[in-house]
Amino acid sequence: MKIALIVVLDEKNGIGKNNKLLCHLPADLKRFKQLTSGHSIVMGRKTFESLPGGALPNRKNIVITRNKNYTAENISTIGSTTELYELCKNDELIYIIGGEEIYKLFIQSADILYITKIHHQFEADTFFPSFSGSDWNLIENEAHQSDEKNKFAYTFQVYTKNKK
Repeated sequence: MKIALIVVLDEKNGIGKNNKLLCHLPADLKRFKQLTSGHSIVMGRKTFESLPGGALPNRKNIVITRNKNYTAENISTIGSTTELYELCKNDELIYIIGGEEIYKLFIQSADILYITKIHHQFEADTFFPSFSGSDWNLIENEAHQSDEKNKFAYTFQVYTKNKK
């Protein structure tokens, strides 16, 4: 199983404020849906509760929480990475979709980073963990200007972990 972290972040690695995304970027939402459809997505409870329509369709929604009694429609809940590996043992690829604590939990074991870098600084209260360029290879770097649908310029980046 490969682990991919997928995130949209600003120039200071900010990912959210008050349990909301920093901005609405339709191109990123389209890319997110395209990449994650048909796969397992893993998130923390707060991230799940921030989703406007609950569980995301066409994906296995997995919520990591300390609350053993937490339930919601169309999700699986787990309390540890061990449970995740058991639940997803037959998956080729799983996507970690946030938030901050969940990214920190998986950054060391991740194989791929899918980053949408917004070329703007927002006021954020949650951040993506820093990662060393020496541990990762940038294999895609696709820049986009702002347009009528996307208020900010952004870059789609894909990193793969260096083999040691």
